[in-house]
Amino acid sequence: MTAKKRNVEVFSAGCGVCDETVALVQSLACGSCDVVVHDMHQPEVAAKAKRYGVHSVPAVVVDGKLADCCAGHGPEEHVLRAAGTGVQL
Repeated sequence: MTAKKRNVEVFSAGCGVCDETVALVQSLACGSCDVVVHDMHQPEVAAKAKRYGVHSVPAVVVDGKLADCCAGHGPEEHVLRAAGTGVQL
């Protein structure tokens, strides 16, 4: 009989904050956790992240669901424009 594993995926761009998140997830992982770290520089990984709704990294997906802590919306055009992006000085 095969024991069921919890699938934990970390989407990382290799930055310091991403590395901290990878370390945190690995420290929290138990024997029934299968942790996979994905490199967002790979096009197929970025496409997979998009399907999960990842808009920024680091992000963690547990058993196919984006963790609530990682469900940020990412950059939005109207917010960037309100901050002055695209406006001549």
